[in-house]
Amino acid sequence: MTTEDRAPEPLWRPSPERVAAARISRFHARAAEDHGAPPPTGDPGTDYAALHRWSVTDLEAFWRAVTAFFDVRFATEPSAVLQDPRMPGARWFPGATLNYAEHALRGPADGRDDAPPALLALDEELNERAVGWRELRHAVGALAASLRELGVRPGDRVCGYLPNVPEAVVALLASAAVGAVWTSCAPDFAARSVLDRFQQVEPVVLFAVDGYRFGGREHRRAETVAELRAGLPSLRAVVHVPLLGEAPPESALGWDELTAGEVEPVFERVPFDHPLWVLYSSGTTGLPKAIVQSQGGILLEHLKQVGLHLDLGPGDRLYWYTSTGWMMWNFLASSLLTGTTAVLHDGAPAQPTADVQWRVAARVGATVFGTSAAYVTACAKKDVHPARDLDLSATRCVATTGSPLPPDGFRWLHEEAGEDLWIASVSGGTDVCSCFAGGVPTLPVYVGELQAPCLGTDLAAWDPHGTPLIDEVGELVVGTPMPSMPVGFWNDPDGARYRESYFETYPGVWRHGDWITHTSRGGVVIHGRSDSTLNRQGVRMGSADIYEAVELLPEIAESLVIGVERPDGGYWMPLFVALADGAVLDGALRERIAATIRERLSPRHLPDEILEIPGVPHTRTGKRLEVPVKRLFQGVALERAANLGAVDDPELLRFFARLAHERATVSDGRYGE
Repeated sequence: MTTEDRAPEPLWRPSPERVAAARISRFHARAAEDHGAPPPTGDPGTDYAALHRWSVTDLEAFWRAVTAFFDVRFATEPSAVLQDPRMPGARWFPGATLNYAEHALRGPADGRDDAPPALLALDEELNERAVGWRELRHAVGALAASLRELGVRPGDRVCGYLPNVPEAVVALLASAAVGAVWTSCAPDFAARSVLDRFQQVEPVVLFAVDGYRFGGREHRRAETVAELRAGLPSLRAVVHVPLLGEAPPESALGWDELTAGEVEPVFERVPFDHPLWVLYSSGTTGLPKAIVQSQGGILLEHLKQVGLHLDLGPGDRLYWYTSTGWMMWNFLASSLLTGTTAVLHDGAPAQPTADVQWRVAARVGATVFGTSAAYVTACAKKDVHPARDLDLSATRCVATTGSPLPPDGFRWLHEEAGEDLWIASVSGGTDVCSCFAGGVPTLPVYVGELQAPCLGTDLAAWDPHGTPLIDEVGELVVGTPMPSMPVGFWNDPDGARYRESYFETYPGVWRHGDWITHTSRGGVVIHGRSDSTLNRQGVRMGSADIYEAVELLPEIAESLVIGVERPDGGYWMPLFVALADGAVLDGALRERIAATIRERLSPRHLPDEILEIPGVPHTRTGKRLEVPVKRLFQGVALERAANLGAVDDPELLRFFARLAHERATVSDGRYGE
């Protein structure tokens, strides 16, 4: 047997004590005893595979086991677990009523001096503010009562233009307590981007901050809030949140007066599929999809993810660097469901120093620290040494999402953040506000792989004909329903846009739009979005593989690759590179880039050209804008290729639009010649 033939050794393996103590192990034992799951054998790999197989083949028993394990309290008992398993249209727990906020506020009593808080907030200067469970309950209770006095009723929409601060969590939970539908945008969104989202749902109440601090500066938002008020005629009230200490604008209500007093919350028990919140797609190529998820569906899915896959409960702390414009903020708020402290960090991702997120994790004693793969890569290039410089003894796990964590990111975390650190690279989507594949505390971690598909997620890689693939690249599909799949899109009464988004390619099966490899040992490798897939001479390639190779070079800050089909049937695959400070894209660097791609991937992955750019444009949640850039080079006008309000730096897209125009003019449409 050659070295290449041997199965790779895991980067990390949990100790037997860690496996035994994991909540997922306790869940498995309880599910086997009470709900018909296969009994544990003592072998973690075999046990998880069997538990997962049961979770997607006996959906009713699995989700009944989840509700029992986490003590989900139905005000009205359901008549069934799953009325109809077909997608779209699966109906979960018909007849049941409950309330998400009621479960989120069941946290441990905080009468003791050493009781963990419900929320722990840090600003950019790392000033801390703790909110205890009792304080949170009373604030939610008072605000829910105020919303009712304002006429807010179940089904009404309440929106927040707020940063990642405790007030945002209180507003979310108060809205849920009333049975209203929450939706939010971060205050770095411009007015037009916010209106593109909020106008779709016609909110009756707007929570708006006077401004926020980011990158060492104060950003005032009075003018933007005035634009929002003018553009949302459905509003009955505006609530002013004075983060910068500004006085409320005319006719706005003050936050403090609406949340005063020790008021126990009153919870509206709503049907299981009652809308909880509306999330939005990136909106880079059109009006954002307004994705509606249910109170019961999110409750069960997030209990499963936070409690079983992240192994969090009372006494633990979850710190995930995020903003209110990204689904991970909603996920972070859901850590309250398991009695976990949610750590809210409102500030720039690398200010005042590149290691600031690690400093927050160390300072608060985060049990799980969640960040982006891009941040991990940046730390490696900035010569950050978390384990050497900080006390990370409380941190059991670092989780990454937003884009695939490259193999060198795994190695860097293992070497620089701790050899006993569990690395949970996860992948899912706003569409389900959860993970399809990711961390499992009882399984080993292999370099470059997500550990496994999540429980209750019937994940597979399919070829164009619907044939499952193992150890080959295919489309990410989900074959059975998940409770957090959207109950629909807002203003899509016949469900046509919903069906087109997920079920058009494989009828009755969810196609997510990612290229993945489902490995023979049960892991998952993410290769990037399938709608921006590189396809040379019929061979499909994931852009993430090229980024991982190219960005190993210290001269490359970030890169972007696209594939453009030419009118004559040809194919042009340029690689755009943003250079690190002081680097020069000369012939020698071009050759090093080519050699790196050739050696780490294949000659087929070599780009037709390597072009320097000032930077890579992203969505506001950090995803590279491959599709809009490709559209520009296909001749699509900038205003049709992307919604500039949904882009982190519109000037970068304008740069690509100019470059595309110049190339088309010079080569008469034959790019690269």
